[in-house]
Amino acid sequence: MYRAHIIVEGIVQGVGFRPSVYRLADETGLTGYVRNIGNAVEIVVEGERSRLDEFIARLKTEKPPISRISNVNVDFERIGKLSFHDFSIKESSSEFSGTSVIPADVATCDLCLGEIMDEDNRRHLYPFTACTDCGPRFTVIESVPYDRERTSMREFPLCESCMEEYLNPLDRRYHAEATCCPECGPELFLYREKVMETDDPIMRAAELLDMGKIIAFKGIGGTHLVCRADDDDAVMELRSRLGRPGQPFACMSPDLESIRRYAVVSEREEKVLKSRRRPIVVLNKSRDYCLAPSVAPGLHNIGVMLPYSGLHHVLFRYTDAPAYVMTSANRPGDPMLVRNRDIIEGLDGIADYFLLHNRRIVNRCDDSVVRFRGGEMAFIRRSRGYAPEPYDLTGISGDVSALCLGPELDVTFSVLRKGQCYVSQHIGNTSRYDTFLFLKEAVEHLMNITGTDELDVVACDLHPRFLTTGYAEEMAEELSAEILRVQHHHAHSLALMFDNMVDECICIAADGVGYGDDGTSWGGEILHCTGPEYRRVGSLMPQKMPGGDLATRYPARMLLSILGEYHDAEELREIFTGRYIHYFPHGEREIDTVIKQLESGLNVSLSTSTGRVLDAISAALNICGRRTYEGECAMKLESAAFAARGRLKIPFEVKRSKGRYILNTSGILLQVMDLLERGEDVNEIAYAGQRAVAEGLAEMAVLAAADTGVECIGGTGGVFYNEAISLAVKDYINREGYGFIQHRNSCAGDGSVSLGQAVLASLKHG
Repeated sequence: MYRAHIIVEGIVQGVGFRPSVYRLADETGLTGYVRNIGNAVEIVVEGERSRLDEFIARLKTEKPPISRISNVNVDFERIGKLSFHDFSIKESSSEFSGTSVIPADVATCDLCLGEIMDEDNRRHLYPFTACTDCGPRFTVIESVPYDRERTSMREFPLCESCMEEYLNPLDRRYHAEATCCPECGPELFLYREKVMETDDPIMRAAELLDMGKIIAFKGIGGTHLVCRADDDDAVMELRSRLGRPGQPFACMSPDLESIRRYAVVSEREEKVLKSRRRPIVVLNKSRDYCLAPSVAPGLHNIGVMLPYSGLHHVLFRYTDAPAYVMTSANRPGDPMLVRNRDIIEGLDGIADYFLLHNRRIVNRCDDSVVRFRGGEMAFIRRSRGYAPEPYDLTGISGDVSALCLGPELDVTFSVLRKGQCYVSQHIGNTSRYDTFLFLKEAVEHLMNITGTDELDVVACDLHPRFLTTGYAEEMAEELSAEILRVQHHHAHSLALMFDNMVDECICIAADGVGYGDDGTSWGGEILHCTGPEYRRVGSLMPQKMPGGDLATRYPARMLLSILGEYHDAEELREIFTGRYIHYFPHGEREIDTVIKQLESGLNVSLSTSTGRVLDAISAALNICGRRTYEGECAMKLESAAFAARGRLKIPFEVKRSKGRYILNTSGILLQVMDLLERGEDVNEIAYAGQRAVAEGLAEMAVLAAADTGVECIGGTGGVFYNEAISLAVKDYINREGYGFIQHRNSCAGDGSVSLGQAVLASLKHG
């Protein structure tokens, strides 16, 4: 006889793993026990060696659908006789700390949904129905091991019927920590100045939405502001109250049939929409688009998701709406609201009514967002449904312990422990103090549930004035850790290279802004990356930014600056007062001020940003010259180009200067203006302009690859969310005989900067 002592690490707690072990031990005739220990699962089984081998093999292949095993450690011991008479599931212990983590929240499963919709079931229309295969995980956990008493569900003692399910190893709700029913679980209520008297708060909320009202809807990981997406008056009123004049709103539809009434859905997009993760998927609008024009104004696409909680499913039962707007309930720049009092106070004057419940949200978690480029999925935001599932960095190093704090905008942070990199949920803009506080709370919590109490390295962006940089310095001093400052685009590139398992690459890093190692703003870079080292081998032409950040909010300033190299002051005044004065809040006086700034060099910075060039093209074509949300001008340029047939072409020029290749973006802008003067179609010019930028970046990368002998070229940064640019770069590079890689399981934008920082920490300190 033999005894096997097994430690299983990965996503193995709160996913039905222990009952599956129980059933497997029963089928193979083994005795022993299974229990949660710290962040892992411990299994002790006894019996014949052949049966133990069968058990271990099946353990890896017959695991629950949500689980993911990263490591199995087995120690065998020969024994004289059995120590156990049967197999049992023991109480959890905190004596061991492995490298597992709580799984992400997943959508309501079909079995639970069937119960919700079954009139004869005791959970009929109960919106908090869940089991081991579905429901909240990360958003309710307080500490590990993952048991009910360590979640916000501990405030809802189980009734007799639920307890019977919870204690039965053969039931799918065995130790389903979020399980409950109408008798013992969370309760919903509708609020307006006071709790409203109604027998069915969800049905009443649906009636109010049909009347054009706006409702704050507290869900699983946060709160949404909701209105009918086919009611333009309601959508415009929501915009007015929120102060978001043009930012696209995400929508939720009850089913795919409803989505197809206003959007085009491919087979791959359908698969992701229906997946357990249930992200927002950016889809192209259909010709029969039937939602309000104000949902995603000026864009050819729209963000859509399917219901992922019982709350959503029950809400749609009471309406014929093809879609609801479901946008995060917060004022611009602030974190999403999760506490009932904060929701009521913070959204006073924005929401007409509040559909709330009494379960605490421990970890707020925004919706994830993805889109497809040439049939391949790309993360725009990796959050609910994915975070904080770890990336496996053990192939680089398993020794270093690090906290990586990302940049400033679209921030995530990462905790690196024993080779597992846990990337947080979406945090947001940490230049806002409330969001910065959210970051600090989330860091403390994720370090706690991953068992990280010591750090070797704290990594941050190179920018000296980011709040995340200051926080990194504080944490490094407090924990006696080394601080690692990582150049922004190098971090982008390392995340890309890790995602594709390459050690050397010519990386095109194209985005809005990143602090360069020369103290200027970068954003259109060609980097030769080898292991932990990089060299800047190309970039866009440095352009002047009059007024600094003002040029990001009013891209006509960038356009004026670029054209200023080719026109005198009087010509500039004539062009900009005649065509673009509406983009300058202070009219002619401001135009004169900008011209003087450029002449004197006062309050003028330099930037190689691709985003700023695309913004300038957008302003030149009068598509968008005043940014009201991040990426607006470039997104609207992409949508204008989407309508083109591609009959125009703008040539580009790449020069060699000061040891690197330079793309002449001024020449591209001049040709854009010339085509506009000739009366060419704006959509066609938009297409030609962004394609010239894309192919210019690709040409520099190809030249750098030829110089260095590198065969792999990659694209990273927020510009690579643009499908047309991504495909143009890929096609150009492939035609030249080089392979092209993009992000697959990480974000092209700033959401994966912390992952890249963690990769560098592993390379340098592992």
